[in-house]
Amino acid sequence: MAMWPLWSLLLWEALLPITVTGAPVLSKVGDSVLLVAVRPRAFQVREAIWRSLWPSEELLATFFRGSLETLYHSRFLGRAQLHSNLSLELGPLESADSGNFSVLMVDTRGQTWTQTLQLKVYDAVPRPVVQVFIAVGGDAQPPKTCQAFLSCWAPNISEITYSWRREATMDFGMEPHSLFTDGQVLSVSLGPGDRGVAYSCIVSNPVSWDLATVTPWESCHHEAAPGKASYKDVLLVVVPISLLLMLVALFSAWHWGPCSGEKKKNVCADRVGPETENTLVQDLP
Repeated sequence: MAMWPLWSLLLWEALLPITVTGAPVLSKVGDSVLLVAVRPRAFQVREAIWRSLWPSEELLATFFRGSLETLYHSRFLGRAQLHSNLSLELGPLESADSGNFSVLMVDTRGQTWTQTLQLKVYDAVPRPVVQVFIAVGGDAQPPKTCQAFLSCWAPNISEITYSWRREATMDFGMEPHSLFTDGQVLSVSLGPGDRGVAYSCIVSNPVSWDLATVTPWESCHHEAAPGKASYKDVLLVVVPISLLLMLVALFSAWHWGPCSGEKKKNVCADRVGPETENTLVQDLP
């Protein structure tokens, strides 16, 4: 009977519409996050209930008759801690921990206060990989000017953005016309005065970032050496392979068409035979 008021509150809260208050709480995998319980002034809490609302509805922690309790069977069992100020700490976080959470508080006069928070958990951004492709002319000598394509790649994690920075300058962005594929590829024109100029690709999401730096003029110089692959060489390999795959697809479509197989060949032969005979008869004098 002593727990009846607590479960009555749970049933009553389930009937309330879910409204997220405040900005989302952001954190990353492996960290801990504090969901702060905010209540009005002079609100003396007698009971409090923390729940997970989405993606699954689970009871996480309670404050009842001066006792803090978190040993409830949920995906946060062993990873939840209820502080004396009724804020809930979760961690270490996993990528599947994103969701909506609510705290229902009751004061000594029976008044209630509900707060709903949205938690977003992101993976930490790994260091990107930058490749340099050079468009070279037909001569074997290093060109006076060099057109370079810098390609930046990072694993497909959520809400990742790409940006470029020219080092040793105050430019934290590139001209819009020199960026391709949502900022992953940067086109730059280099001259002998750009020998020591470095470019950094910066990948970021709302909670972390990392970068990789290259000096593209070094690739321009090495293009003259035998055995080095250029942007032109890549096209010479990719285009013939694409044409070969198209020819294989056309051959397969012809080979497995309506006249393939022994039975289908006989049917097709029956269809063609009379027409051929009629043509031969008509050609006779």
